[in-house]
Amino acid sequence: MKKLSLLVLALAVLGSARAAVRLPHVLSDGMVLQQQSSARLWGWATPGATVSVTASWNGGKTVTAKAAKDGKWEARVTTPAASFTKQTITFTENKDGKGGKVTLHDVLIGEVWVCAGQSNMEFPVKGFGNCPLKDYNNVVAEASRYDGIRYVKIPSVKSTKPLDDAQCWWKAADVDNVADCSAVGYFFARQLRSALNIPVGLILANKGGTRVESWLDKANLEKYTKETLDSTEMTRKFQYDYLYPLLWGNGTFHPILNYTVKGIIFYQGCSNVGDPSNQYSDRLSLLVNQWRRDFGEGNIPFYFVQLVPYADGGDPNGTQRAYLEEQQMRAADMIPNSGLICTNDLAYPWEQNQIHPSNKKPVGDRLGWLALEKTYNKKGFEAVSPRFDSMFIHGDTCFIRLKNTYGGISRYSDIEGFEVAGADKVFHKATAGHFWVPGNDPRNETVYVVSPDVKTPVAVRYCFRNFQIGNLGGNNGLPLFPFRTDRW
Repeated sequence: MKKLSLLVLALAVLGSARAAVRLPHVLSDGMVLQQQSSARLWGWATPGATVSVTASWNGGKTVTAKAAKDGKWEARVTTPAASFTKQTITFTENKDGKGGKVTLHDVLIGEVWVCAGQSNMEFPVKGFGNCPLKDYNNVVAEASRYDGIRYVKIPSVKSTKPLDDAQCWWKAADVDNVADCSAVGYFFARQLRSALNIPVGLILANKGGTRVESWLDKANLEKYTKETLDSTEMTRKFQYDYLYPLLWGNGTFHPILNYTVKGIIFYQGCSNVGDPSNQYSDRLSLLVNQWRRDFGEGNIPFYFVQLVPYADGGDPNGTQRAYLEEQQMRAADMIPNSGLICTNDLAYPWEQNQIHPSNKKPVGDRLGWLALEKTYNKKGFEAVSPRFDSMFIHGDTCFIRLKNTYGGISRYSDIEGFEVAGADKVFHKATAGHFWVPGNDPRNETVYVVSPDVKTPVAVRYCFRNFQIGNLGGNNGLPLFPFRTDRW
């Protein structure tokens, strides 16, 4: 009887010590909070209870929130400037004179970015099977130079209903853990960490193979698309579940929407190749508006990646992929506070049928440079790739004017990737070279394009193929975006 009484007492003590307040997994030890913001903190508690939130940087000041009938509560805490000082946050529930508490340790204040998209964003530093990362061991060995980079991987889960939590935890991107971090995300974070000298947090919310429709919410899908939202119908229509609309956004992205973030980097599009007309750019713009609305932080930056050349086991000279890349350019022009990086030079010739090219560092670097120039106003960066501006024709020669060249082009001769067509709409390989047009027009850095097979040219294309690697760039060394002057 005495032993039974002691057991009951022990259980009672244990129960009183266990906190009723509960946090989502994305709020955990080791996390990074967005600096100089009103950061959202949220969770669940006894309905009607008051939850007190005390952060170590606020000098003991407490913020309170009341749990609703369903137990949900939300508080906002003002965060200081970024620092490598480890902080704590304590959550205490007060209900009828009783309660419990949870304390988060090793919290850093820095810059927080979401890494969204499909498999080339999901691609970890350690690579996938038969899809290695270039210089993998060197990347791991150098990880200790970039202390303060941390990441949390949201499990790729599909759900018919929006989920509020996900089984995840924050990790330091150190020698022991960097292998599991998104490679593109990690190289992006390294640029920010190096230039700003502050902690960087990455939220990895992505799923290989997904379409843009996979991340749109129910209201947008019903209003702007004809996608089926019935799970049974999805299994009949799509061979693979990663192509399903709605479900991945519900399960993999919705759990992070309360987190206060600085911006989003995005690498996706392969699964939308072949979409009609302007459908992809319209829906990507819709998705960005949706995410900005849900994060509630205004027009947060959105930087994304143009597709790398890829033949997909088919005709490398086909143009389906090029049309999707064109749609990405259109989306970049449509979406405010956005930017697109060019990756036309980042596939090796032997990667023609490799959907996960190995050279991920320049992808992350270019995204990082774009953020540093456009979001963090670091004036020393020249982060934008050159693009087509206009064309004029004289005799058998086309003259292409470019913009965003930063004062020059990267080579004068042996330029590859140009094609010319006449009225018959048949494109022929062309010779191209540097040509200076006299005058003060900044576009006077011009490229001449000519083919002996086309005496009366009417149209020019540059790397407008499924797998065509060019070598022309701007004065900053970044590659020229593929383009076409025709609308055939």
